[in-house]
Amino acid sequence: MSELPGPGEGPTRPVSVSLHEGTIAALKERTGRRGMSAYIESLIQRQLERERLRELIEDAEAELGPADAAAVETKRAMLRGQSARPADAA
Repeated sequence: MSELPGPGEGPTRPVSVSLHEGTIAALKERTGRRGMSAYIESLIQRQLERERLRELIEDAEAELGPADAAAVETKRAMLRGQSARPADAA
């Protein structure tokens, strides 16, 4: 039995989706008519990644308990390129 390809893998094929007219207009304005599929593909891949990450976080918290809030804020500051400051140094 063959395994299904992961997100972003395998051949492309057309599918039908329903979108609001305003969404379609905004999408066409942002991407042009020929860039719509690639744009939507990247949005879906990003959403799938976020959902999988959320699942991994929930699994880790179920096993290990919640993350330390101060440590999370320190990491967020690092990701934003900000210097990490202890809460009492504010």
